Amino acid sequence: MPALIAERVGAVMRLELNEPDTLNALSSQLTKELSRAVAAAVEDAAVRCILLTGTGRAFCAGGDVRAMDDRRPGAVRALVETHHGWMRQLLNGGKPVVTAVNGLAVGAGLAIALLGDIVIASDAAVFRSAFLGLGAVPDLGLAFTLPRAVGFQRASDIILTNRVVKAEEAERIGLVARIVPADELQPEAMRAAEALASGPTAAMGLARELLRRAHDTPLEQFLQTEALAQAAAFGTDDFAEGVAALREKRPARFSGR
Repeated sequence: MPALIAERVGAVMRLELNEPDTLNALSSQLTKELSRAVAAAVEDAAVRCILLTGTGRAFCAGGDVRAMDDRRPGAVRALVETHHGWMRQLLNGGKPVVTAVNGLAVGAGLAIALLGDIVIASDAAVFRSAFLGLGAVPDLGLAFTLPRAVGFQRASDIILTNRVVKAEEAERIGLVARIVPADELQPEAMRAAEALASGPTAAMGLARELLRRAHDTPLEQFLQTEALAQAAAFGTDDFAEGVAALREKRPARFSGR
């Protein structure tokens, strides 16, 4: 049985963590398969959106405890950094990402959920930082992404108290974009991914970069970056199509170029 199910549905690459017996904890095999699949999706011009979800009752229960026995600093650092490559590709790869949280999202699982530009959760989803419960610090970028999603105070509360956040609260505080009944999660997530995949891919990539930079870039520097991004967007085939569609009063048919 593959640790990861990867299937392309039209222009959407759907990646499903598939080790339900361990609640989709990040085993070495799952990490290897995820790294390969993300790299392939980012490089494939036919893929215009990535959808990441889990199988069973968990989205991802965090790190694999079997890999945590070696506590030497170098080994710990190497273990964490094995994930940084595919994380960077999801964040910086220029393609929108949807995460569909089907159940438990704990520790690294919470961090992975927040790699989505749009996070959609089942009404049965449960979120928890969990790191400090082990005497560890947040990794996989959680201390970077969580404050950007919910604000500093709420992020501090979630991380430092190690408390559980259920789906309804997660939606209320902005941890997820929306919640849906469990049996509607996968169809709803695919509809969202297909909608993004049919959009102007290059402009979406530029918009994603602007959204990330807006948090910590001085205004004048940000405005310069914004102007450069808009100049790049105006040069795309998709912009020409968008303008033509507006003039002709019809839906735009974006090619992703």
